[in-house]
Amino acid sequence: MLEKPDIPESSISACLQDAFGLRARDITFLPIGADLNTAVYRVIADGDGTYFLKLRSGVFDETSVALPKFLHDQGISQIIPPLPSLTGQLWSNLDTFRVILYPYVAGSSGFEGRMLDSHWQEFGAALQRMHTTEVPAVLKDRLRREAFSPRWRRTVEKWLGRVQADRFHDPVAVKMAAFLVSKRPEILDLVRRAEQLGQALVDQTPPFVLCHSDIHAGNVLLAKDGAFYIVDWDDPILAPKERDLMFIGAGIGGVWNTAREEALFYYGYGHADINPFALAYYRYERIVEDIAVYCEQVFGTDEGGDDREQSLVYLTSNFLPGCTIEIAYNADDTAFG
Repeated sequence: MLEKPDIPESSISACLQDAFGLRARDITFLPIGADLNTAVYRVIADGDGTYFLKLRSGVFDETSVALPKFLHDQGISQIIPPLPSLTGQLWSNLDTFRVILYPYVAGSSGFEGRMLDSHWQEFGAALQRMHTTEVPAVLKDRLRREAFSPRWRRTVEKWLGRVQADRFHDPVAVKMAAFLVSKRPEILDLVRRAEQLGQALVDQTPPFVLCHSDIHAGNVLLAKDGAFYIVDWDDPILAPKERDLMFIGAGIGGVWNTAREEALFYYGYGHADINPFALAYYRYERIVEDIAVYCEQVFGTDEGGDDREQSLVYLTSNFLPGCTIEIAYNADDTAFG
């Protein structure tokens, strides 16, 4: 979220005091991230303790905090667990928000910083451990399971129809509508390919593992001390391993797009029998999902401020030479065309 939510810092401070026993002497909003449901802050407390605070609105699933705590306790040190409240709960409530507190780790995301060779190998090893970890039933039963749903494809088709029939007045919406009209054939081809591959995977019934589901460069943290972390566990899922592996080499955000990076990652991950149908499906489906989400953000509401402009930038970047769409097509080893 780039726009600071309309919630007084005094309310946040009171919540931190009551729920976590922290006396905050500085609360700074951090305008980072593309999720409009999540606002983040740096909190400096008495005694010079520094914390990373997440305010999460909308749907909240307890597994998004319980799972990283479990994985960290299993020895996967590349995961930062949430801190417990005074009652032992891993979150608290503030108005319509869930309040989640973490230790603050100074560093940069994979979009802002350069991943070293050691980071790539550590990334691969950590993801392999996660994919092979046996999750206890109390958590596993709460996890979403991949259904290869057509939800995002239908959403994109809906908006492709709307942008040709409706008139928009907001400048960002006008620009996005014109862009979608110009790219309609390419977008419909992405939808078609994702549809075909999704059905093929339903028929194949590939094995499911625990997946992060959104492990792009913005969700890794490169600490100033050289440590590497996987962050943002808002939407874990049981799915084919390619649900995560597709991000390596996919070029999302203009990074993670070289053969050398892939080789280093898989050196750490170890042998991975890649299902080409799953890899292609998830790359196409991710692009379709992003288009759907940005359409909902821009056409479905007039709220968002700077986030609206950012959504337009993110959407159009997929179509640039050498970016996600071109990479997905070039790496597609399936028989679908």
